[in-house]
Amino acid sequence: MAYERPIRRLRRGYAGLLRLYPKRYRERFGEPMEQTFNDLLRERVEKGTGIFGFALWMFVETFTGAMRENVRIIVQNKTLVRIALATAFILFLPLVAMQFTDEVAWDPADFVAAGILLFGAGLTYEFIAKKAGSFAYRAAVGVAVAAALLLVWMNLAVGIIGNAGNPANLMYVGVLTVGSIGAVVARFKPRGMARALVATALAQALVAVIATVNGSGSTIVVTGFFVALWLVSAWLFQKSAAETPRRV
Repeated sequence: MAYERPIRRLRRGYAGLLRLYPKRYRERFGEPMEQTFNDLLRERVEKGTGIFGFALWMFVETFTGAMRENVRIIVQNKTLVRIALATAFILFLPLVAMQFTDEVAWDPADFVAAGILLFGAGLTYEFIAKKAGSFAYRAAVGVAVAAALLLVWMNLAVGIIGNAGNPANLMYVGVLTVGSIGAVVARFKPRGMARALVATALAQALVAVIATVNGSGSTIVVTGFFVALWLVSAWLFQKSAAETPRRV
């Protein structure tokens, strides 16, 4: 049948998407969810209706459900409260500094942006780090999330290429996109994550090359710093894969 190959790909993609659900939820509902998807897919083929629109809707619905379940577990484990308290404590530091020096001059928008970034980074770390129990894996996630947070923060604050208003800085969105897509494709498994972080390091270096060639300014030192962070994270993921190859 003409649909056999795309159906196999869609089934594999859906099975991989189910891995985003928490382990307990996946063990209880994963198999029937996968079977239901396969049955509905086959039914649409037999009726001659389109499968790709249906598959896209199911993928979006399943991804949303996975995120909702992970957030629910985080809230139940009181992790959300800890992340919020940590974010508030960090934001309290510049607030105090503003009382003693004019060098720190944050407005409400700065606090809101910083709060969103810090809270989002904490949630991201919690979501990915719980995929494995090894210290190397958690450390790798911590380095990667810290690097991403710092990259965004520097771009918003002063800009890495030229100044914060330089549109060339938008290329760093591509760097983070490479890492994000790589992580999803790897299903957060350590070996795949290691490859994703190496690709992120290469993307970071490529941005510096493009900026230098176009005369937008040299970012060699900053680029070297971030490339080192991405590669350290990749090494830690690889170390985690060597230590616990079957646990993730």
